Amino acid sequence: MIWMIFAAACAFFIKGLCGFANTLVFTTILSFKANNISITPVELLLGYPSNFILAWKERKSVQWKICIPLALLVLLGNIPGIILLKNTDTRMIKILFGIVVIFIGTEMLFRERHKGQKQSSRLALGIIGFLSGMLCGLYGIGALLAAYVNRVTQDTKAFRANLSIVFIAENTFRLIIYSITGIITLDIMRQAVLLIPAMLAGLFLGIKSSAILDEGLVRKLVVIMLILSGCALVINNIL
Repeated sequence: MIWMIFAAACAFFIKGLCGFANTLVFTTILSFKANNISITPVELLLGYPSNFILAWKERKSVQWKICIPLALLVLLGNIPGIILLKNTDTRMIKILFGIVVIFIGTEMLFRERHKGQKQSSRLALGIIGFLSGMLCGLYGIGALLAAYVNRVTQDTKAFRANLSIVFIAENTFRLIIYSITGIITLDIMRQAVLLIPAMLAGLFLGIKSSAILDEGLVRKLVVIMLILSGCALVINNIL
């Protein structure tokens, strides 16, 4: 339980600081000791209220023309992702998760070196939205979504606001499906309740720190750690 408290505090510190990456951090830390079928629903229950907190804080920066189409595409991709989570071999899931972490981390690192808003594309919107939905359904990961939203928003407040709205829609859908399919159990709910204090502490510390720390530097360090963790996950489960 101490390891889970540590994972929750670290993950939601990053959430408060950057607006995303909490699932990657939480799942990467715990994947060495547990299966995704046990990790993903716990993180969902913790992440759901955190998205409402961030969305309310940045509510004036919400751009509905950005977040509504993305939310619909993410929900569409959720369905195959949830099916895979329920029925796929856990060892294979960990290998795939490691590859996903490496891919997303590399893309995020490249994006940090080539800043600047890019023209949105309907094709890119469709592909990224659907793949993000699959990743959210399978792992709860929204980093691909974050990579796109970062390109089509002007500042950090707009980025956090629109991303949080999409996450709220996606989280609501997954909560319903996870409950129906039995992925969320009483034991999962108990673990999530026990981790709420660590989540809140990490989240608000991250929000406060975002006004002090160099957010760009912190994101780069997190990305590097995630890439290394993804490599370790792949190697550990292949050998």
